[in-house]
Amino acid sequence: MAVSHGIDDYLETIYFLAFPIGEYQPAPGSSQTIAARVGEMLGVSRASAGEMLKRLEGEGLVERGEHKEAILTPAGADRARKVVRKHRIIERLLTDFMGYTPGEAHVHADELGGTFSDEMIERIEEKLGHPDRCPHGWPVDPDFEQAENRELQPLSDLEPGQRATIVRLAEHDGDLLHWFYDEGLVPGTSVELRAAETAAGQYRVAVDGGEKAIGEKAAAGLFVKRAA
Repeated sequence: MAVSHGIDDYLETIYFLAFPIGEYQPAPGSSQTIAARVGEMLGVSRASAGEMLKRLEGEGLVERGEHKEAILTPAGADRARKVVRKHRIIERLLTDFMGYTPGEAHVHADELGGTFSDEMIERIEEKLGHPDRCPHGWPVDPDFEQAENRELQPLSDLEPGQRATIVRLAEHDGDLLHWFYDEGLVPGTSVELRAAETAAGQYRVAVDGGEKAIGEKAAAGLFVKRAA
C-alpha cells in the first residue's frame, strides 16, 4: 500500500537535507536535484516530490535557490524544527511509557504526529522529565543537533583501527533501524573499525568482544563520535 506523505513529512525531510550528516548528505558531485533526493528518502517519485515542493513554495515554507534547490524559509524552518522535536518526544512517550521498541516507536510516531497539539507535547515533555534525545540518539533540541553534527561522522568514514562511540542511528529506513537494534548497534555502544572492504561494500567492526560484518548502507547509517 502506498504511503501518503503530508507537508510535515516533507518539511522534516528537507530539514535533514538542510543540515546534513552522513548518509543524509548527497554524494559530492551528485547531479540529483533536491526533488530527487527528497523523493528517494520518502519513497515517492521525483514528480510527486516536485509537486509537493511547488505547494510548499506557494505556502511560503520553501523557496528556490540558485540551482532550483529547495531552501526552507524562516517560517518553513520554524515549522520543521517543531515537527522534528514533536516526533522525538512522541517516540520517547511510546518507548518510556507504552512499552514499544525503539523501532516500533519511530513508525508510530510518524502516524501520531498530527494527533498531539503543541500544548500536549509540552505537557508530555514535562512528564517525561525533559529528555535530551529520542531513542535513536537524535537530540530533542534541533539547535543542539545542528551543533553536534560537526562532531559526528558515519562509521564508514573511519579508518581501520579507529575507535568510536555510536551516537545516532539513521531513521528513514525502518528495516535498517530494526536491524541495528537486533544486532546491538545502538547509541552508546563502543565500536572499532577493523577493516573497510569498500570494493565489496563491506565493513568489519569489533563490538562487545566480537566482530561483525556489516554492509555499506549500515555503516553509512551509524553516526559515531571518534575516540580521542
